[in-house]
Amino acid sequence: MKTATVADLRNRFPEVVAWIGQGEEVEILRRGKPVARLVSPAPASPAQVPKVDFAARNRKIWGGRRFTRDEVEAMRAFEIEGEEG
Repeated sequence: MKTATVADLRNRFPEVVAWIGQGEEVEILRRGKPVARLVSPAPASPAQVPKVDFAARNRKIWGGRRFTRDEVEAMRAFEIEGEEG
């Protein structure tokens, strides 16, 4: 494990971050005593990141509905009116 002082973090931050990016743990020292440990975050496994099928969600909400240009313009005008006040 590498060590860095608080001053090192201020003055050589890119170098310390490079160490962490290479998988090193970095212990931060203040006046010679450890105050923190910096480690690289664990990469998220594919099982933890939910995948959203936006097309399926859109079909569930709207079905096969197609909006006309007039309907879209009316919806946009309604949104703008709501933002203004």
